[in-house]
Amino acid sequence: MTSTNKLLCTFFVLLSMVYKASSIQCYYCNSANNSACIDVKAFDDETRARIIPVVTCETAIPSPVAVDFFCRKIVQTIFHSHRDSEVRVTRGCGWVRHHKECYQANNQDHLETVCQCTSDYCNSAEAADPTSAAVLFIALATALYLYR
Repeated sequence: MTSTNKLLCTFFVLLSMVYKASSIQCYYCNSANNSACIDVKAFDDETRARIIPVVTCETAIPSPVAVDFFCRKIVQTIFHSHRDSEVRVTRGCGWVRHHKECYQANNQDHLETVCQCTSDYCNSAEAADPTSAAVLFIALATALYLYR
């Protein structure tokens, strides 16, 4: 084996030992005990940093098998038989993905919308409306086509 081949072989062996770890940071709160969790965008950055916890999913969730973390936001409307319905928002980390970015579950006692996303602090926003995004894309494409 030539010295160049040995060097390349050593390089690839070392490269194969490198484990790429990525961590994502998500808001972590529940409006049942933190009313600021309902709308985290309502606060300026300094206030939000003080009252709404942020976690790094990789270190916050002790699970040796969960490596593909993402942020999740769950909005539940809880129906009560003897009083008004209540809306509860939960933000945190997830590790078992659903095939849809957002989905709904409708049960007898509650309705929930769950959205998942893969960038830091992305569980702060409302779910994107695909219809609005499509209309915006078509309008932008038309404008660019006419402008050229």
